[in-house]
Amino acid sequence: MKQPLGVILAGGLATRMGGVDKTLLTVGGQSLLSRIIDRLEPQVAGLALNANGDAARFATGLPVLADSIDGFAGPLAGVLAGLDWAADQGADSIVTVAGDTPFFPCDLVPQLMLATEALPHPLALAATPRDDQGEGEALKSGGKLNRHPTFGLWPVALRDDLRAALEGGLRKVVAWTDGHGAGEAVFSAEPFDPFFNVNTPEDLARAEAIASGAA
Repeated sequence: MKQPLGVILAGGLATRMGGVDKTLLTVGGQSLLSRIIDRLEPQVAGLALNANGDAARFATGLPVLADSIDGFAGPLAGVLAGLDWAADQGADSIVTVAGDTPFFPCDLVPQLMLATEALPHPLALAATPRDDQGEGEALKSGGKLNRHPTFGLWPVALRDDLRAALEGGLRKVVAWTDGHGAGEAVFSAEPFDPFFNVNTPEDLARAEAIASGAA
């Protein structure tokens, strides 16, 4: 399997942060977007940003991909934009990450790829143990997991299927991935959940503490 392309999903409305671009917020003197690029770029064959509106505000040099489905249709619309871009690049798959999650695993991509080895399509979501059970139990086969649907490996071959689903009104990520037998790549949530995301000012303060090693 070829190395996937990477797509940072930043097309949301950020209503709990007053509508600001969360990716441009700073943690430890570095924007969330910069932190995410630094973490994802070594893991993928190329990188793009999914965002709507004026692309110039990001000034990263990355391709900026707008949703092709109108009305802020959620993360699946960003996935579709990424798959269309990847198809133009001759790629087989993409890995997506959220634009407000600066501490995701540095081995995200290889673990997602590993989770699809026995599957018909390179389709998998990241997951962590649920809070209501021990880490060891959750990491066993059949353990209860929290899936993180904006962190996934997606096959270009299913982009038309995804487009049809979105045009038919589907918005829930796992409703689509479950229908295609997606795998799961399970990551430890210790000492903190690596998929912790910045939704509120309180979250931003927590991210500062994590970045400084004080959390």
